Amino acid sequence: MDAFTQQAWKRLRRNKGAVAGLAVISMALVIAVFAYVLAPDGTSFANRMVLEIGGQRPGFSVHMLSLQQSHAPEKEGFFHRLIYGETAADVMVPVKSWRFSNDSIFVDKYVDEATTAPERYSLAEVLYGKDSTIADPRAAQALVEKEHLRRKTFRLGTDKFGRDILSRLLVGTRVSLSVGCIAVLISLTIGILLGAIAGYFRGVADEAVMWLINVIWSMPTLLLVFAITLALGKGFWQVFIAVGLTMWVSVARIIRGQVMGLRELQFVEATRALGYGHARTIVRHILPNILGPVMVVAAGNFATAIVVEAGLSFLGVGVQPPQPSWGLMIKENYNFIITHNPLLALAPGLAIMLLVLAFNLLGNGLRDALDVRGKI
Repeated sequence: MDAFTQQAWKRLRRNKGAVAGLAVISMALVIAVFAYVLAPDGTSFANRMVLEIGGQRPGFSVHMLSLQQSHAPEKEGFFHRLIYGETAADVMVPVKSWRFSNDSIFVDKYVDEATTAPERYSLAEVLYGKDSTIADPRAAQALVEKEHLRRKTFRLGTDKFGRDILSRLLVGTRVSLSVGCIAVLISLTIGILLGAIAGYFRGVADEAVMWLINVIWSMPTLLLVFAITLALGKGFWQVFIAVGLTMWVSVARIIRGQVMGLRELQFVEATRALGYGHARTIVRHILPNILGPVMVVAAGNFATAIVVEAGLSFLGVGVQPPQPSWGLMIKENYNFIITHNPLLALAPGLAIMLLVLAFNLLGNGLRDALDVRGKI
């Protein structure tokens, strides 16, 4: 680590806002990687639906009777579950009360706060997913009460389909960070390439790149994203590409200005005198000297990409159900804002605000820390 990097790191650590932003981003990364491990609902996309308990307030608690499926899915490995979640091997039935009678369990199924529906299940159906003879009913009753009757608390409530909001919020972190990461990589790749060409060669190359930048910049960003998304189709990967292809313009303008300032300096003249090619001069000698502005604009673009993805998902042209996205969660639950349970829509909105604020604070901290005129 050279002296400038050490000084920049010290300045960054003294910036409390940047450190707080970095802590939030680090926590979001951990949540994104271990989302299915941390989420109460570890099924794929946290998409376990229990319609009877839809639209419940935070802290709602109810007993769940787990009914084993007759054709249980194969047991997945740890890494498969870490990436894709697990396949549900049972069906959850909310119950208010229950009693055993020989080889059966009689339950008062939860319908709403004031309504229940009586139902009967054989113990074999609960344990094995099929009706068969139970050799020892008492042992089966004890096993059902111990393993298949659990009280479940929904910390942030449930959406209108009865899905756990906290689980979908945790899994949705992956979408926001993935869109930001891929979109920033795409925008930096295109922006740095075109900006470096325009700033270094100038002349016709500069005029052509600036004409393209002005044309793209004259179009409303959201409208351009809509056009690209509709052309590529709705989906997870299409959002990455659409957002990335609309964010390279600001990167290209900044890189162009930085390269123009550096190309006339003596160390660049020295590379020409030594006979180095243009590509080597740009890649080995110019670009490393503008990493500071690149990192700052990358942090800003990351925050912008998160907001744009949330907007696209809210409007229905972004991530598609059942995959959880914070914008899609707001769309599915915004009606609850003016009714009895506003937190269903406010929770993902607060998550978006917190993560965007963290990237903005980190970007401001990087700008100050990488300023060569800053104090040590």
